[in-house]
Amino acid sequence: MSAVVAKVQHGRIQLDQSTDLPDGTMVHLYIVDQGDELDEEERQALDDALEDAARSVARGETIAAEDVLRMLDADG
Repeated sequence: MSAVVAKVQHGRIQLDQSTDLPDGTMVHLYIVDQGDELDEEERQALDDALEDAARSVARGETIAAEDVLRMLDADG
């Protein structure tokens, strides 16, 4: 798969580069995620939680996937 960069201007999609695609080639466009709606405090809380999780994994404080699935099945 190849990717090209384009922008929307006046409601039209315009490529920022030339392409060797032949006329009539069908292309699929996917909107790039612009991020999330977290504010600075929420972003810091998420970063802290991810760092805590990474430290837990490094200490070997994990649960096997099979055990998690078993626990979820027991709750269901």
